[in-house]
Amino acid sequence: MATLDDALRLDGRRAIVTGGARGIGLAIGRLLAARGARVMLADVDADGCASAAAELGPDVRSTGADVRSSDDVARLVAATADAFGGVDLLVNNAGVEIAKPFVETEEEELARVLDINVKGVFLATKHAAPAMIATGGGAIVNIASIASLNGAPLLAAYAASKAAVLQLTRVAAIELRGAGIRVNAVCPGLVQTAMYDDLRAPIEGAAGMSLDAVVAAKQGRPGTPEEIADAVAFLASDAAPFTVGAHYVVDGGLTASLF
Repeated sequence: MATLDDALRLDGRRAIVTGGARGIGLAIGRLLAARGARVMLADVDADGCASAAAELGPDVRSTGADVRSSDDVARLVAATADAFGGVDLLVNNAGVEIAKPFVETEEEELARVLDINVKGVFLATKHAAPAMIATGGGAIVNIASIASLNGAPLLAAYAASKAAVLQLTRVAAIELRGAGIRVNAVCPGLVQTAMYDDLRAPIEGAAGMSLDAVVAAKQGRPGTPEEIADAVAFLASDAAPFTVGAHYVVDGGLTASLF
């Protein structure tokens, strides 16, 4: 009889993780590989991505790719299929954020956030889905955010982009379900990454208290990249066969509390 541990294994799965050079993407790549997947890490930082792949072992490859470029994403999918014989998993993790007052956010800043966070998910799904269908289906996991669910001061561009990611998740989930592709999203809270550190100055300036104190009050502590990776790996696995179009909140209870 199959056990939960068996269902969580990803032996032989062929995975793409965008934004894989560091932070949450690197943690996801590490966990997928540990559970038996062959992983292609992709990042605009090609050198950082190569170093990460070398750290994770022989079943992990890397390539430089800008998710804003259809040509780059098409090459990424083709390189994964060539290296591993197909594509079974896609984790759309690449993303950026900006923390500025709404009326001070420039059009160019908004465009950059939307290009990477929304267009990147769109292009990767568009190119990877046919490759998955060709080998019988698979799973796509998008990294959204709790900012996609509720308003957050200073995060107009980021929140709008992640809300769009959630809607792309839902539409793709319904369209691709019949082809055997499950599409879901993970919505992290505040996680201890470089992005967390980038938020420190703007949030502390607006809140009049340290970011660590804000996080302690709202979600107890910062999350870890590994905790987000756990949720991604679950959704990518056979332990979630009937989970389609869902969003998993991983935020230490931040969105569950009124105060």
